[in-house]
Amino acid sequence: MRILAATNADLRKMVEEGRFREDLYYRLNVINLLLPPLRERKEDIPPLVEHFFAKYCRENEKFLDAAGHSLLRFEPEAMQILMDHNWPGNVRELENVVERAVVLASQPVVPVDVLPEYLLQAGGIRLRRAEGERLPADASLFEIVADFERRKIIETLETVNWSQTDAAELLHIPLSTLNQKIKRLEIPFKRRTAEKGA
Repeated sequence: MRILAATNADLRKMVEEGRFREDLYYRLNVINLLLPPLRERKEDIPPLVEHFFAKYCRENEKFLDAAGHSLLRFEPEAMQILMDHNWPGNVRELENVVERAVVLASQPVVPVDVLPEYLLQAGGIRLRRAEGERLPADASLFEIVADFERRKIIETLETVNWSQTDAAELLHIPLSTLNQKIKRLEIPFKRRTAEKGA
């Protein structure tokens, strides 16, 4: 019989402190595999995300191609947040984040706003600010770009009397992309004013 055991405790130290049986330690410690925490092997995040997308898309029967493979992927900004996070909860924490994304996803490209709030805050991202509130002096690059993008979209919408179709054309992006950005950046919807002479 073989036993596979895993722990995040330092068993040798616990044996020295008398908090773990020495005989049991030597029975278990035949072949010792050290697995570094996820924060020390960030290159594993993309393949793990792909694996968990496949697992939970099948479980939820969502976003699968004809061969049963997952069609989901994180937008670049969201993936960057995952790469920058320190993952104190290790792979299990990443798995929970991906499972949540599958459940909440409404399109094949998963946007930033599907990520848990704590994950955004851990990265210093404050997407929700009071209307007209200035960016803090310690704003991250993500926040600076998002703030500029938000102001540019509002400015363009005002120029075209809040026609999202016309704004998307002026910004040279698909209407669906503009709609996603309006939602993610929490841009308030304003009704179009009546055209003069109408």
